[in-house]
Amino acid sequence: MNPAPAASKSHGVVRLEIPAVAEWVAVARLAVAAVASRQHFSVDDIEDIKLAVAEACTNAIQHGMPDGSITIVCEVTDESIVLTVRDRGQGPPLGAVEEERIGEGGRTEELGVFLIRALMDSVEYTSDVRDGTQLVMTKRVSG
Repeated sequence: MNPAPAASKSHGVVRLEIPAVAEWVAVARLAVAAVASRQHFSVDDIEDIKLAVAEACTNAIQHGMPDGSITIVCEVTDESIVLTVRDRGQGPPLGAVEEERIGEGGRTEELGVFLIRALMDSVEYTSDVRDGTQLVMTKRVSG
């Protein structure tokens, strides 16, 4: 009988809450870059993570509650970083973004969602009228 695989050990959780204003997106980018740099991510992977978080925050600003806030939670494990971005809005359309639709009248928020999905290894959206929108993105350490 094979033993169950060991659960990935968490190396900590960092929580950041920023105003839902474009000027604060740079703070979120810097914070997640600092957290990701504590793992063995390549410079390219860190840039991908920063861009994905910036797109997620931009979507939260566009579709969140006016004068609201955005919560970013970063959890680092042995194998990955898991980033959760939450806001109180209903979020962008959560349907699948088809590559051929980009450039054929695709909307800006669809491009943002497309980029996030292309840059991260796993992406999950949930949206609820009462609880707002939550985006969970995972990037695994390469190699």
